[in-house]
Amino acid sequence: MNKQEISPEPSADELAAVDLDAVAAIDLVDPDRALPLPADAPDGEELAKHMVEAYPAKVLRKRKKHIKVNDPDEIPEIEANVRSTPGIITTRGCCYAGCKGVVLGPITDVVHIVHGPIGCSYYAWMTRRNQADVPEGEQDFLKYCFSTDMTTNEIVFGGEKKLAKAIDEAFEIFHPKAIDVFSTCPVGLIGDDVHAVAREAQKKLGIPIFGFSCEGYKGVSQSAGHHIANNGLFKNVVGTEELPPEAKTNPFRINMLGEYNIGGDAFEIERILNECGIELVATFSGNAQLAELAHSQEANLNLIQCHRSINYMADMMETKFGIPWLKVNFIGAESTAKTLRKIGRYFDDPELTARIEVVIAEELAKVEPIREQVKARVEGRPVMIFVGGSRSHHYQSLFKDMGMPVVTAGYEFAHRDDYEGYRVADTIKIDADSRNIEELTVEADPERYNPRKSPEQLEELKKTVDMADYKGMMPEMPKGAMVVDDVSHIELEHLIEAYHPALVCSGIKDKYVVEKMGIPCKQLHNYDYGGPYAGFRGAVNFYEEIDRIVNTPVWNFVAAPWEKQSA
Repeated sequence: MNKQEISPEPSADELAAVDLDAVAAIDLVDPDRALPLPADAPDGEELAKHMVEAYPAKVLRKRKKHIKVNDPDEIPEIEANVRSTPGIITTRGCCYAGCKGVVLGPITDVVHIVHGPIGCSYYAWMTRRNQADVPEGEQDFLKYCFSTDMTTNEIVFGGEKKLAKAIDEAFEIFHPKAIDVFSTCPVGLIGDDVHAVAREAQKKLGIPIFGFSCEGYKGVSQSAGHHIANNGLFKNVVGTEELPPEAKTNPFRINMLGEYNIGGDAFEIERILNECGIELVATFSGNAQLAELAHSQEANLNLIQCHRSINYMADMMETKFGIPWLKVNFIGAESTAKTLRKIGRYFDDPELTARIEVVIAEELAKVEPIREQVKARVEGRPVMIFVGGSRSHHYQSLFKDMGMPVVTAGYEFAHRDDYEGYRVADTIKIDADSRNIEELTVEADPERYNPRKSPEQLEELKKTVDMADYKGMMPEMPKGAMVVDDVSHIELEHLIEAYHPALVCSGIKDKYVVEKMGIPCKQLHNYDYGGPYAGFRGAVNFYEEIDRIVNTPVWNFVAAPWEKQSA
């Protein structure tokens, strides 16, 4: 349930004070309209050839399929979700990182035991800066690191006994509500059965204990781990508890899917929803507790923030419980306003719609002066974005707010529908790697299936709201922009030399490589200790931080690649 108090309904005076014309005047940027490329942008087709010419012939043929010159009017097909070419320095993570590090790790009152060497557990411990506001008296294990610390002895003789002992110890010391176990690469190689150990421990201890076969090499990237985590949550947690009738008085109940509270993003989203009178049942899985996920079927709408990591959950909840889903973006002031208005159209309640307009008017009035100040200092300066999840798409909205064109972008672990839109989902071929992941057969719950909207209502909604749809990143990028999937370091260097960016947004694996070139690099996986960047207040934080990063004189002391060549 909400950890913040929901604001009261707006008064008659508040509603009367909303000047919709004034709000429209502030709403200057269409978050779906791409900024044009700079006039001196290189020819995309020539650049694409240059980026791969150093590769051996076989690698060249593969990588060409991952590099496309964007055309929003005729979206090109891009290769995605295939294994990285051996020898190429990729920025991807592993299946285990997606399962434990992304989706399940932020849940606060579950003990997450990593069955594997200690290095794997340390990798997933607080590396993403998930934050939580845990109610007083509730359990919080977010700052703990649990591992079986597999050594040579377990690799040779098996580690199931050590895992069983670790579960017993964790229960004896912490008495958690639940325990989950994550397999790392050695576990899959030696054949430890974490599921059997978990089942026996559950019988013995009387709490939910479940295992995840998320060995690092299982699947193409961390995306496989997201899928595995969603399956496990759906089978073992979602729908296992019910809300009492007195807790279901607010009809505007939603779940937030694919929001992991990096740097406090979920806090800002929760604040805005509460101001609007919208009740947040559960967040998957930032700032989340197990009970919230267990009764998440009580929501009347699912909002998807990170499409790639959790679209599976939205589809399964719609099939089983009848909860429609809506792709949203709370990154960027204009995108946040657009998202709130989508929610208002879905619930189709005049008072809710009016309250949303009150909130938008109040918030944009505070954002706009700062946005204008920053825009005057950064407008027109090009940006490159290579991040996982939906961030490479979402953060383009923030840069549009500031007038900074995104000249090239790509994902680490996307599927084709993340680029081209949900319309291509049914045409994507299932390869051997994808078949390693269990596909759940989901049917309507005979007792709890409750369509929140009739088919006719949903069809009418689709005229103005993209229900159960995601348009993808490429339709909202400018014509001629470069789209590069699973970018390699050498390709990144070519792009930097070609575009002379004012800023690169990426991850920790290439942050310092970029900065040694004299180009600032904003880390968007864990925000470099900044944030929040979501919502209205987060947008202001981002504007001001980008202004500082781009305009600091320190970069004048390092020669950029194009400057070295001209010298």
